Parts: sequence; C-alpha cells; structure tokens
Amino acid sequence: MAVEDLVAWTEEFSDLIRDFPVNDVVYLLAPLVFAVVGGLILYYTHTDYWEKPKRYTIPIPKQPDECKILEHPTIKAPSSTAIQCYAPATGQFLGLVNPSTPAGIDRAVAQAKAAQEKWAQTTFAERRRVLRTMLQHVLDNQEQICRISSLDSGKTMVDAQLGEIMVTVEKLQWTIRHGEKALRPSRRPTNLLMSYKRNTVHYEPLGVVAALVSWNYPFHNLIGPIISSIFAGNGVVVKVSEQTCWSAAYYTMIARGALVAHGHDPQLIQSVVCWPQTAGHLTSHPGISHLTFIGSRPVCHHVAASAAKSLTPVVAELGGKDAAVILDSAKRDLKRIVDILMRGTFQASGQNCIGIERIIVAPGVYDKLVSMLEPRVKALRMGLDQDVGAMVSDASFTRLEALVEDAVAKGARLLAGGKRYTHPDHPKGFYFAPTLLVDVTPAMAVANEECFGPVMTILRAPSSSAPGILALANAPDFGLGSSVYGRDSDPVLKQVVKGIRAGGVAVNDFAVFYAVQLPFGGVGGSGYGRFAGEEGLRGLCNLKSVCEDRLAWLGVRTAIPPPVRYPVRGQERGWRFTRGVVGLGYAITVREKLGALLDILRNM
Repeated sequence: MAVEDLVAWTEEFSDLIRDFPVNDVVYLLAPLVFAVVGGLILYYTHTDYWEKPKRYTIPIPKQPDECKILEHPTIKAPSSTAIQCYAPATGQFLGLVNPSTPAGIDRAVAQAKAAQEKWAQTTFAERRRVLRTMLQHVLDNQEQICRISSLDSGKTMVDAQLGEIMVTVEKLQWTIRHGEKALRPSRRPTNLLMSYKRNTVHYEPLGVVAALVSWNYPFHNLIGPIISSIFAGNGVVVKVSEQTCWSAAYYTMIARGALVAHGHDPQLIQSVVCWPQTAGHLTSHPGISHLTFIGSRPVCHHVAASAAKSLTPVVAELGGKDAAVILDSAKRDLKRIVDILMRGTFQASGQNCIGIERIIVAPGVYDKLVSMLEPRVKALRMGLDQDVGAMVSDASFTRLEALVEDAVAKGARLLAGGKRYTHPDHPKGFYFAPTLLVDVTPAMAVANEECFGPVMTILRAPSSSAPGILALANAPDFGLGSSVYGRDSDPVLKQVVKGIRAGGVAVNDFAVFYAVQLPFGGVGGSGYGRFAGEEGLRGLCNLKSVCEDRLAWLGVRTAIPPPVRYPVRGQERGWRFTRGVVGLGYAITVREKLGALLDILRNM
C-alpha cells in the first residue's frame, strides 16, 4: 500500500506541476526581477558605494542654565547691539549673538577666497566624498537638527522633518548622484562653415558666492546654498536671518565638519549675521561673484540695487501667492486632496515659500470641498506638540488680521480663526489661529497679497472652463509655485497646467517639483533666476565656451583668404567673396549654395 500511495502521490504531484501556471508567475515576477536588477545597476553605477562616509561630531548650541521667559520677545536686546535670540513658541531666551561688522564680512570673504583657490582644484569625486559624509551626519543627527530648528523657528518636529531634513538630504543625494553630469563639459553642435571645429561649454567655479536666506527653514535655507556652491567649486558666504541666527553657528559647523573630515579647509564655508544696515556691505562686495537672495520683494529691491554697484548677478526667490486649482473632474478624489490642502496651507504655520496661499475651486465641487475643509481647519490644535506651531514673531499679526477684516467686510465668510492666539501654556509665544476664509474674490487684498501665515483662502471660479480658472489663478503679480487637481484625462487640466503663470506646477500633488530637485524659482513678483537642479548648479559657474580645431593633427586650421586679408586689395571683390562664403554656409537651396561656391571661386 505504501508503494501504491507513493506512486499515486507522485502522479498527482506531476499533474499539479504540469498544470501550474508558470507563464502567469513569470509574467508577474518579471517586472519585479527587472526592477531589482535595474535598481542594483543604477546604484552601483551612480554611487561610489565602496567609499564609506566618515563620521564626526559637532557640539550642540548651548542654552542658558536658567529658563528665562522674555516679557516682550524681540531680536533687539535692550541697551545692546547684540541680536537677542528667543524661542518663538514659548518666548524663552536662548542667548545673544554679536552681529557681523563690515570688517568681519571682509574677513569672511577673504578666508573663503583663500580656501577656494585650493578647493577649485579638487575633483568631483573628492567633492562627492564631502557631501556623502555630510549626508550621513544629517541622517545620524536628524532628531537633534529638528529639535534645534523647532526651538529657533517655532515649527513642530513633523514640520521640521519635512521642511528641514527631507529636502536637504534630497539635495545632497541628488548632487552626489547627478551633480558631475550637470557640470561636465558639454558638447555643442557646429555648422557647415565651422565643421572642422569642436565646440564645448565648460562650467568653471566663479570664486566666492553669497546667499542671503530667510528664516522660515533655518537649517535647509543655510545648507542648501552651501551644497550647490561647494560642489561647483566655489567658496560661499551665507548671510542668515537675524530671526533664527541662534542655530546658524551649529548648522554651519555641520557643513564645515564634513570638509574637515576629509582634510579640507573649513574656511571655505562662512556664515554671517548682521543688522540690515550692514547687509549692503556684503551684497555690493567686490569679492562676491554671485548672489542668491531668498526673502521679500521690498528687501530684494535694496539687494539688487546694492549688487548692481559691483555688477554682481543675482538670483531672487521672493515668495508667492501660490494657487491650488481644484477642477470638477477631481470630485472623486476630494478626500485625498483635502489632506494635501491642509498640509500645503498650514505646514510651518503657513510660513512656506511655496505654501498654498489660494484654493481656486470649480463651481461643481466648491460647496462639497468647503464642507469638508471647515471641520478639519476648526479641529487644528496649536503648539509644538500639537498640529500647528508658532510663527517666528508677531510682526505680521496686525497685517494678517487686517487682511481678514477687509475680506469679511467685502463679503467673504470667516469660518475659523482670523486672529492671534494666546496659548494657555505659553502666553509669550507667537501663535496665529488657523484661519479659513471662503467666498473670497479677486477684489479682496487677501487674494492678492502673500499672507505667509496659517490662512486658508478659498475662491469660487467663475466657470469650470480653463479661461475662467486661469483668470483667477494668474491675477496676482506672483508666480512661484502652483498645483492643479483633476482627472488625468481631463482636457481642462492640461490647459490649466499649460496656462498657469508660475515657475513650477505640481499635478495632483503639492510642491513636489522642489522635492525632486527641478530648477526652482518664479516669474513676475516672485523673482527671477533659478536654483536647484542642473540649472541651479550651472548658474553658480562661469560658462566658458571653448572652440577647438577638430583636425589640427592634419593641419586643418582657419586661414584668412587673400580677398579679405589686410590690406584689402579691393572692397568690391572682397564683398563678392564674403557674400559667397555666407551663401555657401547659409543658403537654403542646393542651387543657391552652388551659386555661392562660384562666387567664392571667381573672386579668390
């Protein structure tokens, strides 16, 4: 019986194997196998995987032994020229920072220049090693970095993780993997007359560059320009904001530590902080070859005018009035979209350059979207351990309240918030209640001025058509980021994406163009120029055009023909000869080219 059972079992097993859907399994597994193999190939060909990053330590900023809550938190210390640092969420005194003087700025530029002369000779592989070590340090110390950012700027830990860490490590990783490709000499085409020439564009370091950055993301805004600048072979001076200068020295040492770990001069990277009246010394400094400015439009006017004195080029990112456009075809996706709108509006308490400032909704989904957003906004809690953190100061509170009051007076409905908020545990902290304004129209100031705060404004589009929606979206004199939500096959979606006036568009998402290192910047009142991506890296370089002889080894070089050699024997003959040269190179038809060749031969 045992033998018969074994034979029967074997036959049944054979039948199972024979009927097993091998083709279906292969069909399902093949994409996975290809993805794994492809991923391994990409990893080993795009990273120096055998070079392990070095680890280093940086002392964290020291806080006062006594927890002192300031009665009136402000950066101006009584009877002192020092900058007073405090925690916006609580009003806690953090310390004093001495501002840089013109002489101090001169020293910073000189030290960066001296270090840059040697750094410019490093290879891309050497620069990658430094960035990889920096990346490892940020990953190892991300909690500490977030806590210091939270303390200095008032944002929650979640907001710090997304806005400080994630975007910084993405920039580091992108530059490590793709930076060399962007900066390698690129071949350019030639033409018939110059067919014996080889053309390339070389991307060379500028020298010492500078960045003036805003306070909303103190770590990322400081480290971001450093990453691009040093990979392009430059030295860099970063002027940080007075509002968040307490953390700047620590963050600067993180970048410098990576240089030291690989034996390079840490003076390549400099950070300064100064009062506004001193900043012009940096922006007009003859030792600075390029400026990146992140801030407000009024301040940019001063920066650009100052930079013009030394003819220093400027890239300016000035914020925006970013529109999130919700089309009728998005009606089945509203639950997901509401989550995105909440994050896009209230992250960092609305102090986000590419935060959602306006929600433009097609008539077919307007009422439904408002009904979904109202309870969500009303439910938001204030505090570092809650949903929405503090604002960096109370400087904009009066302006925000005036914008809300103006909108309500002109017919908008205030469904939540609209005024400053006194935190029960931290009455000296700077909180503004999460605000929801609906039925906003283009005639209201809040629809045209950047709020830069936790204010959600919703506008009803006059129609569901692209022209009606774009009339609203493109009304303000801003154009930084935008987002459009709708069915992928909806023709209106494609028309809005094409017609919206902005430096970036996220389709069915929010601000993701910044998270993948696409060139970043705006149009109109949002500034000019781009940083990030290939364009950003190349913008920090001298683009040197090099034209060489392709066949020099055969003696093929440019020679001046007799009819145009000085002294010219005859203008008429010389002119007919050069006319023939132009015709040979650029005439449209073969017959015209042959006629041009005859012109050349007759007038040699």
